[in-house]
Amino acid sequence: MTISATSVRFDEYTMWVELSDGRTLGVPLAWFPRLLHATPAERGQVELSRVGLHWEALDEDISIAGLLAGRGDITRSTEHAA
Repeated sequence: MTISATSVRFDEYTMWVELSDGRTLGVPLAWFPRLLHATPAERGQVELSRVGLHWEALDEDISIAGLLAGRGDITRSTEHAA
């Protein structure tokens, strides 16, 4: 059984993702800077697929597997001490 998103909603600090297995994930918007800085209208243009969430205008793709694993925006570069 593949777990997919059935709906997405937002409050001031959190993205709430309803899953097909009945769970609801609350994910900090700080994990996804593009969504954090987007307008409510831009956030509302989400496309749900079998494997994740997509915002064409924001160039943002989030996998359900990544959310379940607790991963945020993996496109950010990380700084490493030399």
